[in-house]
Amino acid sequence: MTLELAGKIALVTGAARGIGKGIALVLAEKGADIIINDKKMNYDGEAVAAQIRAMGRKTMLIEADVSIEAEVKALFEAIQRNFGRLDILVNNAGTSQAKDIFETSLEDWEYIINTNLTSTFLCSKAAMNLMATQMAGRIINISSVVGERGALFGHVHYAATKSGMLGMTMTLARTGAPLGVTVNAVAPGIIETELLFKTHGVEGVEKLSASIPLGLGKPRSIGLAVAFLCGEGGNYITGATLDVNGGINMK
Repeated sequence: MTLELAGKIALVTGAARGIGKGIALVLAEKGADIIINDKKMNYDGEAVAAQIRAMGRKTMLIEADVSIEAEVKALFEAIQRNFGRLDILVNNAGTSQAKDIFETSLEDWEYIINTNLTSTFLCSKAAMNLMATQMAGRIINISSVVGERGALFGHVHYAATKSGMLGMTMTLARTGAPLGVTVNAVAPGIIETELLFKTHGVEGVEKLSASIPLGLGKPRSIGLAVAFLCGEGGNYITGATLDVNGGINMK
């Protein structure tokens, strides 16, 4: 079996759990060596690394808060030192809070903006600098269905960041095209993760699931979409958003 991403080096931010974990595992399945990044690795990151090594891939765990410029600089210095290149960046790091605008403080707003959107800017800038020297690369931004239609209840800061990622994706696609770098987004729907249950609760998740034609999604489905954009199928796709939402948002 041909491994489409064999020899590729991929950085997945927020990869210790949830959607990021699903993406990292699928990219490894397809042959890529994986740099696992998370703000706090704990045992989760080690478990993901063990699964990747069991596939025969190289992996490296780098703990860094990608919303902080100095930590992003150190992250990319480690990548250059240990791998010498970067073929794929997946900007997945992100979080939310179950608050509406009346409950959201400026501190809450800035925390979500920095975690979700500033991190995408910082990592994309560092990656594009590196990929420009290679004249090749793929950047995938993990947005959300709420970036296209808004959140249903609260989560105003989260929705703002996910919409912002779509504007950034299209803009960077134009910048990256002459450099051989494609930039795309994946907009997941309601995916079964720890964060989903933390922000919506069991009853809230059940209500959400009932509204989705295909039911709750799995992290693996997002990983497969990312792998498509990183492989040959994504050669002539840039500035696009791939909706992976089980039919919750049809257009």
